[in-house]
Amino acid sequence: MLPGGHEDAELHSLTREGALPQRRGVRREEKPGLPLRRKVCYAVGGIPYQMTGNAIGFFLQIFLLDVAQVEPFHASLIIFLGRAWDAVTDPAIGFLVSKSPRRKYGKLVPWIACSMPFGVLSYCMMWSTLSDATPTFLKFLWYLFTYSFFQTCMTCHHVPYSSLTMFLGGTQRDRDSATAYRMGMEVFSTLLGSGIQGQIVGSYHARMTNGCYMSNETLPNTTTSLTDSLENTRRAYVFASLVLGSIYCLSCLILTFGVREQPGPLSPLGKVELPFASCLRMVVGHKPYTQLLCGFLFASLAFQLIIPALVAVTQVMHNFLAFVFLVIMAGCSMAVLYLLPWSMLPDTVDDFMLKNPSCLNLEALFYSFYVFFNKFAGGLAVGISTLSLHFAGYHAGDCTYNPSVILTLQLLMAPVPIGLLFIAIIIFCLHPINEERRKQMRMEMEAIG
Repeated sequence: MLPGGHEDAELHSLTREGALPQRRGVRREEKPGLPLRRKVCYAVGGIPYQMTGNAIGFFLQIFLLDVAQVEPFHASLIIFLGRAWDAVTDPAIGFLVSKSPRRKYGKLVPWIACSMPFGVLSYCMMWSTLSDATPTFLKFLWYLFTYSFFQTCMTCHHVPYSSLTMFLGGTQRDRDSATAYRMGMEVFSTLLGSGIQGQIVGSYHARMTNGCYMSNETLPNTTTSLTDSLENTRRAYVFASLVLGSIYCLSCLILTFGVREQPGPLSPLGKVELPFASCLRMVVGHKPYTQLLCGFLFASLAFQLIIPALVAVTQVMHNFLAFVFLVIMAGCSMAVLYLLPWSMLPDTVDDFMLKNPSCLNLEALFYSFYVFFNKFAGGLAVGISTLSLHFAGYHAGDCTYNPSVILTLQLLMAPVPIGLLFIAIIIFCLHPINEERRKQMRMEMEAIG
């Protein structure tokens, strides 16, 4: 007994001193960090949504009013109804993604790859113009259809893409790092979209403005000059859509071939069996998630109210230094809007999965409602700004602007967004998932697998 016990004690000592470090080493090998290549490929996949969305946010209103020459009321309906339709389809697409089975190339990536050709085609069609002889109602239907169809394609891209954050593999820290890469690439893509489109169409808009000045001075041949300038501007918008569409296609290909979905203990990439009503009731009933949605809605509405006002300021007030200052302020707000709420969402989903282990595979539905509120706030903001300009007396093609238009822009840019951002910050500060709860969730997830 004593020799055997002594041998068992030695074995126990060796296990403590030698085997345990080996087990720890094996654990590190089983959960390696995300490679840089996968993070970059994942981040590149976010370019299409932000690039096209920013180009639309900056230029669609100007395109409809001054280039396509749509009535201001119809333009506001096109933008608002298109964004509202897009927002309504988000939960539906999210539920369909959750119900879709896992295939050879994954569960989420096939949605991104299959929606890409239709998204590129509809984006190019949206920036094309119809004949001037086309009836007003047909113009309205054409732009409403192309805009709504493109937004639907982007929903099929962005809802699976945003949900892909939960399936990249690695640890919680790796996921946060991938989210930071994504946020950085999305900020770059916002500059890319507005920069490319602005460089292509900006000079033609300047020529149209000069034509207005010449027309006011009643110089000869100004009508022909304005017509030629308008046609050149229309061709420039089509060319810009082709360039951005090519970048859209390339980014999707990099994401498709550079990222593989990795299931986890709380994210098995399975198929949801519950009906939509039950899933919706469980998601909305999660208090940390609903609180985060409210804060995200106020922050989105505040920021997106500033975008159309900035565009109009460039047309009304030719003050470069003031515009640079406003862009810097908007950039700071954009950083807070993108990084803070999106970094809090994965922790909220983990909290739900830990509290409801029998209700898995709902990640796409969580992200779809997040995208829903973002897009609804965008449509509401653009609709409010466009209708405000309409009631303030803005008319397409006017070379001068009355003081009421300038006053409306000033109101839209300062008091309203500041108040909304203040409310959003308060909601974020009161969110129940703090750093202590986050560490507790990390320990529970490590214990599971």
